[in-house]
Amino acid sequence: MEADPPPQQQRCVEVRESLELTEKEGRIFRRLLDVVRHFVLGTQLRVAGGWVRDKLLGKDSTDIDIALDNMTGQNFCEKVNEYSELMGEEQKGIGVIQCNPDQSKHLETARMLIFDVWIDFVNLRSEKYAENSRIPTVEIGSAKEDAFRRDLTINSLFFNINTNSLEDLTGRGLEDLKKGLIVTPLPAKATFLDDPLRVLRAIRFAARFNFTLTEDLKEAASDEMVKSELGSKISKERIGHEVDLMMSDKHPVNAMCYVRDLGLFYVVFAFPAKPDPPVPDKCDWFCASHIEVAWNLAHLIGCSVFSGGSDSKLQDEHRRLCWYSALFTPVRNTVYLDKKSKKVHVANYIIRDSLRLKVSDADMVVNIHAASEKFPEIISLMESNENLATVKEILDDEYLKIPTELVNRVLAGQR
Repeated sequence: MEADPPPQQQRCVEVRESLELTEKEGRIFRRLLDVVRHFVLGTQLRVAGGWVRDKLLGKDSTDIDIALDNMTGQNFCEKVNEYSELMGEEQKGIGVIQCNPDQSKHLETARMLIFDVWIDFVNLRSEKYAENSRIPTVEIGSAKEDAFRRDLTINSLFFNINTNSLEDLTGRGLEDLKKGLIVTPLPAKATFLDDPLRVLRAIRFAARFNFTLTEDLKEAASDEMVKSELGSKISKERIGHEVDLMMSDKHPVNAMCYVRDLGLFYVVFAFPAKPDPPVPDKCDWFCASHIEVAWNLAHLIGCSVFSGGSDSKLQDEHRRLCWYSALFTPVRNTVYLDKKSKKVHVANYIIRDSLRLKVSDADMVVNIHAASEKFPEIISLMESNENLATVKEILDDEYLKIPTELVNRVLAGQR
């Protein structure tokens, strides 16, 4: 059965007219303004991107990114520490993430803890391209230049802390948010070639909010040059991080359908050479179908299918591993020979080497696949009222790792 593509109808999204700050946010912003005024920096402080978007959608967010118009993030963080020292407060460490143009990371970002909240600081971005070079020279730019360099219009909105006002400098950020549209501020292909990871970010936000990818964006995302750049220019770690966010989010099925429909499946999920047996044609369709079936079944049964009791984080972790296991079920019996000529499951390779996720994630998915082979035998035994010891022996299998409480519930149910 093939998974249905995500719905494409245009939505009408409820968007708030103004931003409401929490007490902690107000305290943080007042401190930043105090720093600007005390040192007469003349800096315009703008909260950028996701925090603004989520606030307008009525969602809480602790992802605060501050864009600066006249200095680097590191320089401003140093001023924050100077002010803290004047106030008799402990200075905080400053983490700096260097730019890496080869990986499409064009801006240096500084990070520090303010009132127990991590805040990222970065300067507004402007670019100039030298002749015969695709790597830009990045300079401090205007807020409008920076807004048009953002990945999506819904992420291009600013909240100006100095003026306590919302800024929509592309002229369509609010409109697209209200219509539920995923659009790039500049032509989509140019935006994606600037940073190919933006293709996956567009998919992630479309799936999360059930928004619509525009035709122009879908055409650019399917472009062979964009796909090539995504596979060659972006690190596996960055790709894996985006995929993991999709799988941990509310609508992983929609995300995987987009990845499939845009022809990105084999770019994102790179397979090893010479898999045995060979990966079937339309494997991307089979994988998307399996995660959809698992999703529908889990919701039919209810959330209790994921163990973890009252521990919501543990339930989320089990749910995430379930989706990965379902996604790669079509290749559960496919192996390849590693450098030591050892047979390794392809699912292990994809999770560990293609996505660079945790080794424990790869091992767990392989174990879940192995355990799934036991289920028909268990059902058959329970239906035939076989000896309980035989059922318990299977339930205690090392691959299943079923908590004792659940084993007892199964056995009690058989009695």
